Amino acid sequence: MNKKVVNVAVGVIVKEDQYFVCKRSDEQHQGGLWEFPGGKVEKNESVEQALVRELAEEIGIEVKSSSHLLTIEHDYGDKAVRLVVHTVADFTGEARGLEGQPSQWVDLEKLKELAFPSANVAIIEALSTKK
Repeated sequence: MNKKVVNVAVGVIVKEDQYFVCKRSDEQHQGGLWEFPGGKVEKNESVEQALVRELAEEIGIEVKSSSHLLTIEHDYGDKAVRLVVHTVADFTGEARGLEGQPSQWVDLEKLKELAFPSANVAIIEALSTKK
């Protein structure tokens, strides 16, 4: 059986060595875990367009520019994802959980202590080696 791969645009929002993360609602896939904000890339949409749209909808920031950090393909068993991860340091607005989700700014050390979906571990590793 060929599983459909869900393309997801992920934003690693950075400000003064702090990273913005949100907690997934318990009803969601991988619920109750922390994540970097973002969402599904819609049909006829580029990853960059999806990132701009999702971050505006989810956390209320306007992305001015972003740079590709890494792409992760991960199979959760019930669902396969391709996370296209961009670092976003150039934005306007105040990042906050617009959908009522808990959110916080954390430094790299705190980031390593939070529970993330397994696909996100590579993002934290990439940020750790970039320092």
